[in-house]
Amino acid sequence: MRIGILGGTFNPIHNGHLHIASEVLQTCTLDQIWFMPACFPPHKDLADAVSFADRFAMVKAAIESFPHFVACDLEGRRGGRSFSVKTLEELRHIYPSDEFTFIMGLDSFAEIGTWKSYDQLFDLCHIAVAARPGFEGSLEQLLPVAVTDRFCYDADALKLSGKSGFSVQLVRQTAADISSTEIRNRLASGEPVIELISARVAEYIYQHQLYRQLAVG
Repeated sequence: MRIGILGGTFNPIHNGHLHIASEVLQTCTLDQIWFMPACFPPHKDLADAVSFADRFAMVKAAIESFPHFVACDLEGRRGGRSFSVKTLEELRHIYPSDEFTFIMGLDSFAEIGTWKSYDQLFDLCHIAVAARPGFEGSLEQLLPVAVTDRFCYDADALKLSGKSGFSVQLVRQTAADISSTEIRNRLASGEPVIELISARVAEYIYQHQLYRQLAVG
């Protein structure tokens, strides 16, 4: 099976995440997308101390009507810092017959050289890079210099083909950016968010009174 892995804090999950997953599912011809909330992300602090349990529950609520989307709690069960390389190694061990595509945003890919053991990631899976609307650059420009000799660029396919057999593919988004920070701020100030998140996620947030502490002070 061909599986896409979409990780992140999902604090909260929003319609932009769902759109990216749908675009990658179609562009990369995948069978499923697994949404994998980070337990403790290594590159950012979790705003407002929303628990893994709450963030995972919101993911499940958001994707329940999407038959090809799956919620995965692997990083929550493992605990500790959620390093992508460790996660992909574990997935390859558990599901040796499946093929994985790691999904990341353009900004994250531009900083991948700062990730723990990032060079190993290119030998574990395909990578799909979701670019914002209007991006006209190339993946080759963003690839860390230390690994450029491991890839050939295919301009027609918007893809970097790796010597390991895995590729890096650019996926151009068609939807506008949505920010989880903006959503949290709106919730704290009582502004509507229904056009940014699913109704089920909004229901969960209001029911459990999440993100209200931002309004204090």
